[in-house]
Amino acid sequence: MATIWQCGRFEFDLERPILMGIVNVTPDSFSDGGQYDSAQRAIDHARLLIEQGAQILDIGGESTRPGAEPVSVSEELDRVLPALEALGSNNVALSVDTCKPDVMRQALKAGADIVNDVTGFRQQEAVRVVAEHANCGVCTMHMQGEPRTMQHAPTYDDVVQDITKALLASAKRLQDAGISANRIALDVGFGFGKTVEHNYTLLRQIGSFVELGYPIVVGVSRKSMIGAVTGRPVGERVNGSVAAALIAVTLGVRVFRVHDVQATRDAMAVWEAVTYGPEEKK
Repeated sequence: MATIWQCGRFEFDLERPILMGIVNVTPDSFSDGGQYDSAQRAIDHARLLIEQGAQILDIGGESTRPGAEPVSVSEELDRVLPALEALGSNNVALSVDTCKPDVMRQALKAGADIVNDVTGFRQQEAVRVVAEHANCGVCTMHMQGEPRTMQHAPTYDDVVQDITKALLASAKRLQDAGISANRIALDVGFGFGKTVEHNYTLLRQIGSFVELGYPIVVGVSRKSMIGAVTGRPVGERVNGSVAAALIAVTLGVRVFRVHDVQATRDAMAVWEAVTYGPEEKK
């Protein structure tokens, strides 16, 4: 199990849970698309997430929901750069959620600490961009296909083994480019080219990914896998999402990408009190 994650200005101790708050500066994200599609609304929302306990803000300017269409580099930059620049003075790590090397490059120049690539750094230029940075964190995610097609009958020989091999290959590409292992986090990509059964198999066996020795990021917040078993619409999936996060933390996961920071923080505080002893809040 990894003990630290080096992320630009920050070094995260993975003994305790780390919450990555989601900031979608998009009109069409699956959960909150359109709610924060202006820079100021996104910035205000991000500051609320900080107050609620987010240690990382994951800022995205392009939706990756199933069926989503890509946006141009310039449009994505117009969405994310104002947020990065406005939030740089806050004591939180800033992550940019993008698969475009040009967006990565500009975001890092603007002060991003982490690059979160849902395509797993398939593009060699993306690897080159993060390798040129002295110490930014990287999160490499598994996705079968692309957002427009990824939910069209996804299949695997063995979903855990197949994704393990793909993530290790991605981590090797990054390390071969000179990026140290303590900068690399892995994300199995819940909902990205997976059926409901695939998703729950991965959650059930998430501990096997923790054993690979890299920080593991889990992002199940409000996703269709939660709705599939609860019957709840997107806006009513907080309880199920928190339950999934608690299951993952007991299996060794320490980084959680979430919409509902306060609810997840409260649940993690109770887990920490059981695990390490209570620290009373005044």
